[in-house]
Amino acid sequence: MSILSTVTPESATGEVAEIYAQIQNAWGHVPTAIQVFSANPFLLKHQWEYYGNVMQHPTLSMPLTACIRMLVSQAGHCTYCIDMNAGMLINVAGWTPDQVAATRADFNDSPLSAAEKTLLGLVLKMTRDSSSVTSADLQAARDAGWSDSDILDAANHGARMVAGDILINGFKVERDF
Repeated sequence: MSILSTVTPESATGEVAEIYAQIQNAWGHVPTAIQVFSANPFLLKHQWEYYGNVMQHPTLSMPLTACIRMLVSQAGHCTYCIDMNAGMLINVAGWTPDQVAATRADFNDSPLSAAEKTLLGLVLKMTRDSSSVTSADLQAARDAGWSDSDILDAANHGARMVAGDILINGFKVERDF
């Protein structure tokens, strides 16, 4: 639930019901953070397709994308997203709570690979002060093995998370986990 009028899974019809069925099949439920997009079926469809792309990304791992979401959301004070992604790291990636806490304190102390930490650092720099990013920052990511496509995908993921945090916080989306 949120302060924005949204469609619940029980009352969904048409395209929203079809998309909710896909989400239900993939995740076992339709999170309230996704239900907020039901106020506009086009945005709901777009968001769901985007999640599918991220979940099947050929080079950005689930732990990396979850860390992007968690740490960007930490800066945006979105407790829903921080806790959701911390839970994914623990329950899906097999991280310990101590590893998640260490990552939240300093991403360099995470179990991510050195290359993933380099890319994560770039994304965090971009989402916190985009004008501070230099060509040397991108070159460091390239030198760590990331393609420009990977860099764009990771940065886009971080930027979309900033927007998601604004929507979830602004519409007072209730925690459902």
